[in-house]
Amino acid sequence: MSIYNPLRIGLLVGRERSFPDALIAEVNRRDAGVVCEYVLLGGSVMAETPPFAVLVDRISHEVPYYAAFLKNAALAGAVVINNPFWRAADDKFFGAALITRLGLASPRTLALPNRSYVPGVVAESLRNLTYPLDWRAIVEYVGLPAVLKPHWGGGWKDVSVVHTIEELWEAYNRSGTQGMILQEFIDWEHYVRCICIGQERVLPIRYNPRAPFHERYVVDHEHLSPELGARILHDARLINRAMGYDMNTVEFAVRGGIPYAIDFMNTAPDFDRASLPPIYFDWVVKNMADLLIVRAKQAGTPHPPHWRELMQAIPPAW
Repeated sequence: MSIYNPLRIGLLVGRERSFPDALIAEVNRRDAGVVCEYVLLGGSVMAETPPFAVLVDRISHEVPYYAAFLKNAALAGAVVINNPFWRAADDKFFGAALITRLGLASPRTLALPNRSYVPGVVAESLRNLTYPLDWRAIVEYVGLPAVLKPHWGGGWKDVSVVHTIEELWEAYNRSGTQGMILQEFIDWEHYVRCICIGQERVLPIRYNPRAPFHERYVVDHEHLSPELGARILHDARLINRAMGYDMNTVEFAVRGGIPYAIDFMNTAPDFDRASLPPIYFDWVVKNMADLLIVRAKQAGTPHPPHWRELMQAIPPAW
């Protein structure tokens, strides 16, 4: 069994290099009694206590073994960012329903049955589904244009904007075995991407998803009015507290002065130096280092409330 060291922080990452390298250097540079390093794994023993107080997960959504390791580590008392149980349980449809019940603005969203299924699922397996789908009623609820996208995913993969019911059918027929949601298209006049660290620190950045990838972040420190800025900060913090995320991005499409939360499940967001302008990259590294050091020194502290507790609060009247 490994010896538990409450002052070690471990990173699990994929292909990225700039952010984790900078984060490790920043934590270790501070000489705060905390050591940050990459995790190396070669098999995990059940109920084993890992040699880390905090683990940062940037890749388990693609590598199932890492998810198993992180759940085992959380069972032993390690702080995992983001919580592997909540991350695995959430999806975009649940998120849209949750934030609506919390009183926040969200596009009308509808979950669709899968277009196709893995081998072994036969007609008898689908007896609870109506067929054919009432596409007219679906479109009447959501409206057109609309956005068809996976209920779990990111990076704008397999996302289609459809303008007619025929385009919707075509996109739906391409979805295969993925679970899909259909969402009201928000024709925005302003777009904000919030980088969220530790459920409280929020950096609202002007963002243009229509621009080439490397030009989407816009350095503009005065792009929000005081009122709109306060509402976006409030909503982003509430979403992260409700979903239990300490590392996330939340995107708001602003229409008619109202910020609609349209994307809020980026639990391993792109923090690459090539994507973020230097001023924002440095902010992320500094604030993540702050969070990790505090969490390492407060290992065992009860976690903030999850959505069940927050649902009991009265939503704000904007």
